[in-house]
Amino acid sequence: MARTLVVKCTVGVEENIERCAQAFTVATTALAAGATVSLWLTGEATWLAVPGRAEAVELPHAAPFAELRDAVLAGGTLTVCTQCAARRDLSEDELMSGTRIAGSASFVDEVLAADAQALVY
Repeated sequence: MARTLVVKCTVGVEENIERCAQAFTVATTALAAGATVSLWLTGEATWLAVPGRAEAVELPHAAPFAELRDAVLAGGTLTVCTQCAARRDLSEDELMSGTRIAGSASFVDEVLAADAQALVY
């Protein structure tokens, strides 16, 4: 059975673009390695689940954020924090198709699973 990697991105591109990029890059690298991946977006990172937002981000020498986000949507799970979405007045129908909104209980369930490894950026 493949291990599960749960990655939590706690910063947006305006706050710390490189740390944000690391979270997305590690998540997609784990997918390519065959891991089960769950990427959680919290705080300002929440905006990257809104259509058009990731497409507008550029970071030299990094893969495009939209491609990384789409890879997670295609092969893993992309989750936006419930409270973070509410603070930004976002609902699931305003997010990329396939993105879910879930709270801390779901995050804790994922990271406490026997085969899970969690990373927070």
